[in-house]
Amino acid sequence: MNTLFFDLDGTLIDSAVGITRCVAHALDGMGHPGLPESELRRWIGPALRVSFGALFDDPVDIERAVALYRERFELVGWTEHTIYEGIGEAVATLHAAGHRLAVVTAKNEPHARRIVETLPFAHCFDDIIGATPDGRISHKPELIAEALRRLDLRPGDCTMIGDRHLDIDGAHHHGMRGIGVLWGFGDEDELRTAGAHALARAPRELVAMSSMANRAD
Repeated sequence: MNTLFFDLDGTLIDSAVGITRCVAHALDGMGHPGLPESELRRWIGPALRVSFGALFDDPVDIERAVALYRERFELVGWTEHTIYEGIGEAVATLHAAGHRLAVVTAKNEPHARRIVETLPFAHCFDDIIGATPDGRISHKPELIAEALRRLDLRPGDCTMIGDRHLDIDGAHHHGMRGIGVLWGFGDEDELRTAGAHALARAPRELVAMSSMANRAD
């Protein structure tokens, strides 16, 4: 059975409120005038240091901004999310069908583990792979490489599922299938341009797509 790597933000959960409020908190603490909501939503997906690096030149300021973000996230931001309708049922169905599942996210791994452990379908995942707090592992190719290492898997036996081009880019980097989902924070043009092998418009479609991947193997 194909092993499925699920992104977290924008794929399993809608975390826009928590992330954007924590970014706004960090920018306020840095004395930055702030960003409009439409721009804040673009921060969902990329590593924090990449996004803060576009605003601050000094590495010290970038690390301070990351610390301020995490300050609020630790207190309340990690709770500010909702589960996408139908994703729990899709995950449970895939797990019951024999697929091995894992979460692979650019979110700080301790935070990702705390969130996933509260989801009603958390038991379906073999592991949760996230960014290291120091940023050593934070980009999708690195995160997927860590997931392959931990789970002792070959890229050809795996599929990356996510809502942003970063997920598809990471899949291509390792020569694996990448499925884009359209209920998250990326759009169809972004995912098609990145070269997604398939696009799911609703969580239930992931079940059929994963079955097709097994038949293709």
